Amino acid sequence: MPSPSTELPAELAPYLGDLVARARAVLGERLVGVYAGGSVALGAYTHGSSDVDVSVVVRDTLERATKDALVAALRHEALPCPARGLELVVYTLATTRRGGVEPGFELNLNTGATMGFHADEAPRPEGGEHWFAIDRSLLRSHGLALTGPPAAQTFAEVPRPAMLTVLGASLEWHRLQGAGEADNSVLNACRTLRFVREGVWSSKPEAGAWALDRVSPSALVAAALAARTGGPPPDAAAAEAFVAWVADEIARELRVVSGATSFSARAARGRGAP
Repeated sequence: MPSPSTELPAELAPYLGDLVARARAVLGERLVGVYAGGSVALGAYTHGSSDVDVSVVVRDTLERATKDALVAALRHEALPCPARGLELVVYTLATTRRGGVEPGFELNLNTGATMGFHADEAPRPEGGEHWFAIDRSLLRSHGLALTGPPAAQTFAEVPRPAMLTVLGASLEWHRLQGAGEADNSVLNACRTLRFVREGVWSSKPEAGAWALDRVSPSALVAAALAARTGGPPPDAAAAEAFVAWVADEIARELRVVSGATSFSARAARGRGAP
């Protein structure tokens, strides 16, 4: 659950209020809730450089005309986004309560003054399908309900083995981005490592600070943090090795969890369970 002290950034509050009103005008009774995630929910929003992550949950699947109306109402040209851009995803309630790892979205909208526009009904060819399950997991624990029931009532927990698999995919995705994303790759790996060890979602800067006295080389993490505020990027080869090390830790944990799950299933069968 989000901290009771969590508040929307002053720069975003009017915009998000308008966004909710426009979504409700298009969706009516089909609207279940609207939730802020990402840096806003984690208390790490930086005005001018952060995106705004919003998830809209609806009661049932949407027809094309309704999706088009929602895009028309929320795209930057109709409702200017004060952040770098809006990343908005629409899910059905059945998807958010399933606790699965499939993308499962009705609509994936990116729009903003400095963000490339797209409004998709299926994952894009360049990949990244893992982000949707990660975002839903983060929303369950930290999502801010702009309207509707609390996020923990709307988003189901993803089983740990499935989440570990998705986290491994996110590390591979970052590895494929290459040297230009070295700082982001390191801090994403720190965030992943913290979740694997403690079951806690945190922003990338917070996860980097957490990792400073827990991983080696800590200088690599320090360089990645410094790069976020204008410092030189960390060494690309060292970043790739660090990401690979975290991926190995995920693989080890997945073997442990999968083994425990198999043992529990065998024990249940031994007790006469079907």
